Amino acid sequence: MFLRRRLIAACCLLIAAGGLVALGLGLLDGGAATPAAGGVPQASAAPPGDVADAAPTPQPHDYGRIADRRGLVAVRFRRPPRSALLVDAASGRVLWRHEPERRLPIASVTKMMTALLVAERTRPRDPVRITPEALAYTGSGVGMLPRGRRAQAETLLYGLMLPSGNDAAIALAQHVGGSVPRFVRMMNARAAELGLTCTRFASPSGIVDRGSWSCAPDLALLARELLSVPRLARIVRTRLTTMPLPIKGGKVWLANHNPLLASGYPGADGVKTGFTDAAGRCFVGSATRRGADGRRRRLIVVLLHSPNPGAQAAKLLDAGFAAG
Repeated sequence: MFLRRRLIAACCLLIAAGGLVALGLGLLDGGAATPAAGGVPQASAAPPGDVADAAPTPQPHDYGRIADRRGLVAVRFRRPPRSALLVDAASGRVLWRHEPERRLPIASVTKMMTALLVAERTRPRDPVRITPEALAYTGSGVGMLPRGRRAQAETLLYGLMLPSGNDAAIALAQHVGGSVPRFVRMMNARAAELGLTCTRFASPSGIVDRGSWSCAPDLALLARELLSVPRLARIVRTRLTTMPLPIKGGKVWLANHNPLLASGYPGADGVKTGFTDAAGRCFVGSATRRGADGRRRRLIVVLLHSPNPGAQAAKLLDAGFAAG
């Protein structure tokens, strides 16, 4: 009865936040807790790595506290990720979990929130200026953005989500928010609206680990929200594409880092990879296909600090679809 009340409360929160369809993920096993007073946690000197003790403590999710494991698929890893979750996107049913309540750095998985905000506030052909700050990026990038010129927002969104361009993240953040710090505040405000109670962002790209963290249930909900936007769903399922760019030749080739798409996993259709030394290899993946019961289903898998995201995601998704 308690879990039922939590689920109903979470759905009401999501509907009030933006007229959204109840996602069922707020979910996962027992509903998301109401954000603490003041919304999203404020900045702290949280060290990289596992930030569960250093970060401000919102009300925890219930997922890792449920002792009854009946109904979960039987999957074991010799070297498990630090945290993981497998859910049915439509029903919110938890199919597999491993310490899902841990709050950890998430690297470029952060870009899911950046993409969501950009898609909500731009049109595909909106011109976005490539600033000196965008070209001073570190880590992964599109790498061919021309200083001072303007690129289409859609090109930069593809550059953000496929090759995980930190340069695209900065340019888009400045365009939408006016400045990177203001955009980060928008990210955290949107997280609060979605009921992401264990999430905090410190940059639009995820290259900054300090002061940035999330947990598997929050990321499953964020992925579900992103995939509900047709513009973004089309981008994240793209394996390879060319996009217009004001450079010699007039276009840029962009390849997706998603290991499920790269390996041709059946039904793979998203979402985002990430890597830093502190976060390790992170992956939020999605696949849609018919399960053992013949119904078409979308499963979402979240892996944080995984030794092999592609192989582990495929194994979990296989078990989830086979379970029906």
